Amino acid sequence: MLKNIFGEYRFFRSQPLNIRTLLATNMLYALLLPIIEIFVGAYIMRNTGSPAYVAIYQLCMYLGVVVTSVLNGVMLRKFGSALLYGFGIIISAIVLMVMMFVSSIGILELGFTGFILGASTGFFWTNRYLLTLNATNDENRNYFFGLESFFFSLWSITVPLIVGAFLATIEGKYLFGSVLEVNNGYQIITLFSLLIAISACLVLSKGKFSNPVQRKFFYLRFHPLWRKLLTLAALKGMVQGFLVTAPAILVMRLVGDEGSLGLIQGVGGAITAILVYTLGRIAKPKHRMAIFGFGLIVFFLGTLFNALLFSAVGVILFVLCKVLFQPLHDLAYFPTMMKTIDAVKAIEQRNEYAYILSHEIGLFFGRAFGMALFISFVYLISEDFALKYALVIVGAVQLLSLPLAKNIIREIDHDLVSLERE
Repeated sequence: MLKNIFGEYRFFRSQPLNIRTLLATNMLYALLLPIIEIFVGAYIMRNTGSPAYVAIYQLCMYLGVVVTSVLNGVMLRKFGSALLYGFGIIISAIVLMVMMFVSSIGILELGFTGFILGASTGFFWTNRYLLTLNATNDENRNYFFGLESFFFSLWSITVPLIVGAFLATIEGKYLFGSVLEVNNGYQIITLFSLLIAISACLVLSKGKFSNPVQRKFFYLRFHPLWRKLLTLAALKGMVQGFLVTAPAILVMRLVGDEGSLGLIQGVGGAITAILVYTLGRIAKPKHRMAIFGFGLIVFFLGTLFNALLFSAVGVILFVLCKVLFQPLHDLAYFPTMMKTIDAVKAIEQRNEYAYILSHEIGLFFGRAFGMALFISFVYLISEDFALKYALVIVGAVQLLSLPLAKNIIREIDHDLVSLERE
């Protein structure tokens, strides 16, 4: 066992410096993701009791990501991508901390806080794509995203369990002579989050990254191949919003408290962690579509379990399917996205950030549609209807991603062959 672990560590050490640096940085930032993606929703549910408020917060957060993506393109002319990447990590931790110290939560407060948190994480995601695109190639991207997903899954086990247990037991305890409440627990957690963010930036500073040549990065017209990828991004975004909001809403509504939420996320993460690392280590580019299709089917089955049972058991099954789906989907999706950028950049001779920005816009349209669908169901029909059937609808539509992704890969291979002949 130890021999295998040391062998994997030696393989990691054999990777280029920038790949190792990005993976180590993302490993630390992944500690914050369960807090941002899971427990913020639970915090809003605890203090408002409204699933629609969670969805509104999430929609404003995604709008902030898009706005930052445009701003980031301008700032790349003056600042390094790695610097902006670290800036996003620090600011997201600070904004998260400020949110937990706000005394009142209304729609305006949620909308503003969500937008600012989205703006800060936008610096992280867009520069993460850019740095990863330039540090990896199609042959090692399965390993990169497999190891990254392994840590995301590993922390999705430990962080929710620790945070959930901490929040479930802190109420009524004494600290410096004061009686603590659950909200005080959230505040303490965000202080630790800031320390983790600082550590991630220190690790990031060890890399040797260079910015690509900055040219025009905003276009309205693209090669048909990229337009297909944008449709794929919209399908991903449509489900992505629910991956963040739905587990917290459903668990707080039908199962219990944050302790239950942490336990369910942890069990699901344990099932996934070793699987995604193994796939990333041994899977070849030709295996991506099989992984992609399996993940899509798992998620759709989870939505059916939730809708048909709509009970604690149904929620548990849905969250387990969601936790398995997300890293499998990303393991296949991101290398496909980056391979498409490589192909269309060679065809159109444009700055790669033009494609990263338009990709974020494509994700936003999908996210906005998913959140608007959920909010509409809540206000026009009922909360129960929205929690049951909005997920099934987006899960069914998401299945269209598989034939579309296969078509994109076939077209890329055809275009690359044509370019090599020229």
